[in-house]
Amino acid sequence: MKKGKFIPHPKAYERDLDPLKLSEELYRFQDKRRSVRQFSDRAVSKEVIEALIKTASTAPSGAHKQPWTFCAVSNSDLKLKIREAAEKEEYENYHGRMSEEWLEDLKVFDTDWHKEFLTIAPWLIIVFRKNYDLVDGEKSKNYYVQESVGLACGFLLSAIHHAGLISLTHTPSPMNFLQSLLDRPANERPFLLIPVGYPADDAQVPYLERKPLDQISVFYE
Repeated sequence: MKKGKFIPHPKAYERDLDPLKLSEELYRFQDKRRSVRQFSDRAVSKEVIEALIKTASTAPSGAHKQPWTFCAVSNSDLKLKIREAAEKEEYENYHGRMSEEWLEDLKVFDTDWHKEFLTIAPWLIIVFRKNYDLVDGEKSKNYYVQESVGLACGFLLSAIHHAGLISLTHTPSPMNFLQSLLDRPANERPFLLIPVGYPADDAQVPYLERKPLDQISVFYE
């Protein structure tokens, strides 16, 4: 049976710190993360995006297969094509595909089929899930693909927030146009479209309250 190679655990900190203090500090920081739709066109360097993607790639994945591809787009012409295709699908969603209940739930966000942020934000990161890998033309199975890519996206959103930037999880449905526009291979499928950048000077977010701890957790002591 093949055995893996092991190394000592790389500790995050050089000294012991108070886990409660660290966890509360992180909560207060993460609680300020919001999905934002009003972007500035202020530039963000490619080096920043590379660092964000590297952080996302540290997420755990089934059998360490890392079944993801992050496509970062800053080209204006390509962003426009993505926006046009996304708005076409979103128009159909808002005018027949979505249920009345869904549309009612979206009213708090004051959003519609227009997606200006897709051309204003300096970068779009499109995350693709790889249902299988191709190794020398042969299929190699991936495991827990949805879960793995979802975890990587969570890491990515946290990294964007940590960098002082904003993001939005955009899911125009169906998203097959992204595979075509970005010329991705058959083993990849679009998972999430994330605009990244700085907030507009007049950016606002809806007033929302997160569910309290007693509604989202159960402790067995």
